[in-house]
Amino acid sequence: MRNGDDLEGFDGEASSASMISAASSPYQPTTEPVSQRRGLGGLRCDLDYLRGTLGRMKLAEVLLALTAFICIETIMECSPCEGLYFFEFVSCSALVVTGALLLLFSLNLHTRIPQINWNLT
Repeated sequence: MRNGDDLEGFDGEASSASMISAASSPYQPTTEPVSQRRGLGGLRCDLDYLRGTLGRMKLAEVLLALTAFICIETIMECSPCEGLYFFEFVSCSALVVTGALLLLFSLNLHTRIPQINWNLT
């Protein structure tokens, strides 16, 4: 059996340091411990946000927009419908945008997009 000094210096043989190097190893250490990965791709629900003031207000806004959209869809006939169509558009847009923002903030997806100033949103 050879010791470490015998392995270094042979021309056709790789040294023990290059065999152990991280560049040639197919198994790289992870930057995040496996125990912290939860859910689908690291997604986790931020219950502190949902229980806070901003989360409750956003959830209430989504529910009110959904209620308004359902109410506007129950109307069967109208004579001047321009205002009705505008209200339908506004309630549907509020539902979609606020629902998307609620998902972004409650699942902490906003931390994965640092290019947007989320404090202004």
